[in-house]
Amino acid sequence: MINFPISGVETYWWLPVVVAFVISFFTSMGGVSGAFLLLPFQVSFLGFAGPAVSPTNLVFNIVAIPGGVYRFIREQRMVWPLTGIIIIGTLPGIFIGAIIRIKYLPDPVSFKFFVGLVLVYIGIRLLLNIIDRSKNESKISETNFSVTEAYFNLKHTGFKFNNNVYKTSSIRISVLSFIVGIIGGTYGIGGGAIISPFLVAVCGLPVFAVAGPALMGTFVCSIAGVIFYTAIAPYYADTGLAITPDWLLGFLFGIGGLAGIYAGARLQKYVPAKIIKIILAVCILLVAGKYIIGFFW
Repeated sequence: MINFPISGVETYWWLPVVVAFVISFFTSMGGVSGAFLLLPFQVSFLGFAGPAVSPTNLVFNIVAIPGGVYRFIREQRMVWPLTGIIIIGTLPGIFIGAIIRIKYLPDPVSFKFFVGLVLVYIGIRLLLNIIDRSKNESKISETNFSVTEAYFNLKHTGFKFNNNVYKTSSIRISVLSFIVGIIGGTYGIGGGAIISPFLVAVCGLPVFAVAGPALMGTFVCSIAGVIFYTAIAPYYADTGLAITPDWLLGFLFGIGGLAGIYAGARLQKYVPAKIIKIILAVCILLVAGKYIIGFFW
């Protein structure tokens, strides 16, 4: 058993590693690091519900995501114009979200309710996309699995994937990224869990192509979030709130996530998109239901 002084958690050293691996293996196939499910695990199972849990989750992202990003870059599935828009739009929102978390949602009960609402939105979006059979992406030719002809202008961002041309509004993605940054900074997930389902369900982009940009955006914004939380921690020292991330706990989660995300990114092409979305939706809605019901009861 290991005692983590910042979070007050006492558990086996291998438990965070194993849990993070299992979660990240499946969620990374949808362009999500798994932080959105690790946070409920920390809050409900480990009893770590203070403001410090958010930056701890971001530490997990920093350690875990590079393996998956490397895989997507190597397989030429990183849509760089889309990645740039996500990062630029999300970064300002991350800082705003951190302040909201500390000032307005320090109470665990209120924070769980907020988390539940965010997860319900993500889950519903995924379910609607699953029901819409016109967006069936299960028939993917492995010989055309790389992204080509990616471009960006003030009106549209687009690319070619699997012999199909995809295009979406640059302004829409920019505005969404900013909002996602606020939610992600508050929640401690970096935003990938929100923007990835949106790009798939609303913008009509293939989950196989948006996974890389979503993970890369989450990685960069998580670094910024951890720096910001750590920098402002001294100003809240007298309040009794633990704001600095639990580095050791976050690192152990990250090690498991690193292996899980790499494996998930490597095997993603062999799993039908519909299966990936169903796995994500079920996990999300189960946790969301528990938190929202718990708020009222």
